Amino acid sequence: MSLAIKGAEVLTLVPGSGAKPITADVIIKNDKIAAIGANLDLSGVAEVINGTGKLVMPGLVNAHMHSPEALYKGRYDNMPLEIWMLYAYPILGAQVLSPRMVYLRTALCAIESLKTGTTCVTDDVYESPHQTPEQLDAVFQAYDDVGLRATISGHVVDRPFLDTIPFTRDFVDTDLAAQADALGSADKDAWLAHCKDAFTRLHGRSGRLNFMVAPSAPQRCTVDLMQDAMALAEEHDAPFHTHILETKLQAVTGQEFYGETLIAYMARHGLLKERTTIAHSIWVTDSDIEMMGDAGCSVAHNVISNQKLGAGVSPVQRLLRAGVNVALGSDGVSTSDTTRMFAVMHAAGLIHNVQTPDTDLWLSAEQVLSAATLGGAKSACLGDTTGTLEVGKKADMLVLDMTTVPFTPLNDAANHLVYCETGSSITHTIVNGEVMAEDGTCLRVNEAELLAELRAEMPAFLAEHSKTEALNRQFEAAFQKVHQKAQGIDVGVHRLGQEPAWPS
Repeated sequence: MSLAIKGAEVLTLVPGSGAKPITADVIIKNDKIAAIGANLDLSGVAEVINGTGKLVMPGLVNAHMHSPEALYKGRYDNMPLEIWMLYAYPILGAQVLSPRMVYLRTALCAIESLKTGTTCVTDDVYESPHQTPEQLDAVFQAYDDVGLRATISGHVVDRPFLDTIPFTRDFVDTDLAAQADALGSADKDAWLAHCKDAFTRLHGRSGRLNFMVAPSAPQRCTVDLMQDAMALAEEHDAPFHTHILETKLQAVTGQEFYGETLIAYMARHGLLKERTTIAHSIWVTDSDIEMMGDAGCSVAHNVISNQKLGAGVSPVQRLLRAGVNVALGSDGVSTSDTTRMFAVMHAAGLIHNVQTPDTDLWLSAEQVLSAATLGGAKSACLGDTTGTLEVGKKADMLVLDMTTVPFTPLNDAANHLVYCETGSSITHTIVNGEVMAEDGTCLRVNEAELLAELRAEMPAFLAEHSKTEALNRQFEAAFQKVHQKAQGIDVGVHRLGQEPAWPS
């Protein structure tokens, strides 16, 4: 199988090469990039795409997504994280989904991702009360069918829910607390066996799909589970994916539970490593940033989700300067309400400018593009596989029409990609050397049929979920008090934007 793009403007995003495109041909053989250069011999190529007026760039990488939330897209608003979780990840009465419903939910995310320029996703999947092999198989099948590259988890929590958030037992009614406690928590050995089975059966499937371990967070998982998970990740050269310091309440949590920051706790237990990806990293201290840089770990910057939940803004430029690899993620599909990485890039390019008048701490378009491509690939332990256009790497790339409104008039290509483009200019999405979407149409699945099937299932699902929401609404007043208490506690983290940053 061979494919070429002739005479396009090619943006390789190779580190050190800048963000200026070069006029070149690109030859793809099987699943890899075989050559990039001007006036290449294309005589033996089976299919040639005319690159005149086109821009070729690496496919976007979504470094942190929760596809289970797709069923709640557009449902919730004006809730801080801990309140929102009562409904999106309910304590009581959560439905156990059939593998088919899991498949449809995942396919919805995969279709939107592929059509809007994402070629690679990290999907952190939590099922209640625990993920079954059949449910995990359905997630893999959906990504396989649609045609994405994906790294997929079995997300786990093995501490009782009320013991993962400080102060809850001060405010939650004792009868409600007893109901929550009666549910128990995940069994470490059973989860590890599930992960080992997934690595054996699913890891490396179709040359595009991988499994990863995802202990939810250091306050939600026992240290024994996290250390065993890290050993498993190292054995399979897979990511260790977790959530740390998304909200101020989580900053309070470290001191309340462990007498130190959650980052310091991770480092002390040997869990802060290059393969560690930390989703969020908002409420980090100076010493946290130094430890993270020394470890060379990754951060998934989930800028839209963090804004919607009022969580804060990650100090990205400081993290980059410390040596942390920064990636971009959409996060949950009901806290950002989208998987569209062009929207995430746009937000990431703008949010830091209102945090401080120090322009040295703002992000350039090139930095945003790098985070949305190679940064995301590195966080998935795929930095040598995808994320840039280089000979020998997997052929994951986008072709965009530069005669469209977002590129007219054309000035700086990087700026247009970050600030003007929405994904509407994409003509071809290529994954693993194969055109998976063309002119807004997914080529390997029937989008209309899948969406119609999901729409038909939603009334019954939402009827049950409304009952679940009512059950968990009983916790909301107590959790509001927990949230409010945390806001009044000094955690020793200076947050840009909390006080006037601009001269009066």
